[in-house]
Amino acid sequence: MDDGPGVALGETVADVAAPLVSPDGSVETVSLSELTADGPALIVFYTNDFSPDCTREWCDFRDFGWFASTDDVRVAGVSRSRVSTHRRFIDRLDLPFPLYSDRDLELTEAFDVRYRVLGLVARSHRSVFLIDEDLTVQYRWVADHPVDPSRDTPKMQDVNDAVRDYLSG
Repeated sequence: MDDGPGVALGETVADVAAPLVSPDGSVETVSLSELTADGPALIVFYTNDFSPDCTREWCDFRDFGWFASTDDVRVAGVSRSRVSTHRRFIDRLDLPFPLYSDRDLELTEAFDVRYRVLGLVARSHRSVFLIDEDLTVQYRWVADHPVDPSRDTPKMQDVNDAVRDYLSG
């Protein structure tokens, strides 16, 4: 692995499953291999629903258009938030993306992005991974804020460019 948190480029993540809340409110336990069965997936780890920085990040993904309108890559969020909270978050922000409820942090651990806030509360390091159908990491962005890694957010254009480069290459 690279120095710091997060699975390195070219490494494969474990095929774990968690409840996935769809934009229509339905919930199904979906593994990463099921999510990527029809193509690559962009997995976006964030702190929790309704926090100001996470709300802004998901509005950025929603408003970036390309992520919502392409069938070439699936976008899915991951946080510790509960299924019921994800439903409200999706509805409130009108998100076209499904969100994993990672209560036990199994997805977080599969991507090696677990950390403890002030050494106390376990959560996901804000990060973005593009994984292919073999669950191999093709792109990664991991927050590197020196005090609180949940404060950084990815630049949509950089993520978009990386995904497009992968898809065209």
